[in-house]
Amino acid sequence: MTPASDSESITIPLDQSAIVYASATGSIQPARIGPLLRQAQAYLCQLYDEYQRQYECTIETDGRAIFLVPAGHWTTLADEIGCSSRAIDAIARAHAEQLRRLGRQTDRRDEFETALEIRDAIVIGTDTLDNNP
Repeated sequence: MTPASDSESITIPLDQSAIVYASATGSIQPARIGPLLRQAQAYLCQLYDEYQRQYECTIETDGRAIFLVPAGHWTTLADEIGCSSRAIDAIARAHAEQLRRLGRQTDRRDEFETALEIRDAIVIGTDTLDNNP
């Protein structure tokens, strides 16, 4: 399975502040973070059913589902998505920050922070699953 070639049309299911955070803390230029997140999202959308079967969906809201996966999961996806270790780190940070933001909004901050100590977060946009390659 490879990332979709037309990732320009893919919606990023992350809040802008999570994207900015990931760019700033991941040493990725702001102009590069959007295309990287779209590339990852195109790949993740193809795996949505598999994630639903295999992993805990910790929260589903606002057109996105957030799954908790084993720590290091993003590292295993780097080659499949076609990203460098620096890029995959920034993508992982954006997804984790989105979970933290939702934790603060839903009064589940401590629960999500604890989960992120031992697991990674994967955010998949659900609004456009049928439209994504």
